Amino acid sequence: MTIEVKVPALPESVADAVVLTWHKKPGDLVKRDESLVDVETDKVVLEVPAPVDGVLSDITQQEGATVVSDQVLAVMQEGNVSEQAAAEEAVTSKESNDEKAAPVISPSAKKMLIENDIDEKSVTGTGRDGRILKEDIINYLSQQKKIKSNKVESVTAESKKPVETGERIEKRVPMTRLRARIAERLVDAQQSAAILTTFNEVNMKPVMDLRKKYQDKFEKEYDVRLGFMSFFIKATIEALKQFPAVNASIDGNDIVYHGFFDMGVAVSSPRGLVVPVIRDADQMNLAEIEKAINVYVEKAKNNAIGIEEMTGGTFTISNGGVFGSLLSTPILNPPQSAILGMHKIQERAVVENGEIVIRPIMYLALSYDHRIIDGREAVQFLVTIKDCLEDPARMIIGV
Repeated sequence: MTIEVKVPALPESVADAVVLTWHKKPGDLVKRDESLVDVETDKVVLEVPAPVDGVLSDITQQEGATVVSDQVLAVMQEGNVSEQAAAEEAVTSKESNDEKAAPVISPSAKKMLIENDIDEKSVTGTGRDGRILKEDIINYLSQQKKIKSNKVESVTAESKKPVETGERIEKRVPMTRLRARIAERLVDAQQSAAILTTFNEVNMKPVMDLRKKYQDKFEKEYDVRLGFMSFFIKATIEALKQFPAVNASIDGNDIVYHGFFDMGVAVSSPRGLVVPVIRDADQMNLAEIEKAINVYVEKAKNNAIGIEEMTGGTFTISNGGVFGSLLSTPILNPPQSAILGMHKIQERAVVENGEIVIRPIMYLALSYDHRIIDGREAVQFLVTIKDCLEDPARMIIGV
């Protein structure tokens, strides 16, 4: 029986997708739910599984093709695997066991392997079950560059003569759908919103002392580490309750005030920065927030965050401090009206009660849409976050 393999239904906000990588070729035996092909939207990479057991008889859309919802990608012939085919697979499996097992490779890593002509067996995967990630390829290239540089320096030291290091090489590669979409949205945000940024600083000692005191008990009780992000989300929600315009968005000539708190948290993935949403974060405790963040971080590493998990969101928090950023001006995530930027915690000399003391300080940045948020509201919103973090008891008793 002939079975058509189709593009999954795409959300209304996603017009089309691109065929990224085929994992099977015509004539291959395929088991039900086995991954056949990856298609890339401007938000996520979707795995398209085999609907039945059988043989992949024809591929109708090659890698790089633009496709839409329900478009036919391939044709399969349904049927159980024959005994002969099973035996052939067993022999192939036995032979392959004598060699190094082929590692699982993320789509972005596979693309870099091809572009840089790298043997996959030369790269050690650091992902789950040895999965090769984009970062592994970047680290491999960096190591190779250092090795080449050391060789050049060695030759230079011996010969005392200038060394030819080769031609000046350029490579042109197309943007991924995600990178192109990020570029489009950032330009749109800059052109369509009146973006301003206000700054403040927060003394992180009270939160750090609280974490130090309860970290072990917290981890033992909830099986998750107590991080900084959950405190920032809680403090932000308290501020959003006091200043609802910061939790609003513009829709045409209307301002939509959201009576819920769906918090976007920017996380890094091999394909770029993505913003999954923690829904109804105001109804969650610190442990539930930390667990939700950890789930998204793991999914992001494996390009497994779904479109629905990045849809919506009323406010976004971005933590550039994990990369060492001291200060930045984050860009709005439309249609949201504001975004909070966290930064690196650094010890500084500050004045308390007339004395100079050393405190762990973090700069905070709030970028906001001046069309619906006044400067006074933005400043007071950020001060509220600062007050909650410097006196966490405020979030408990609601003052």
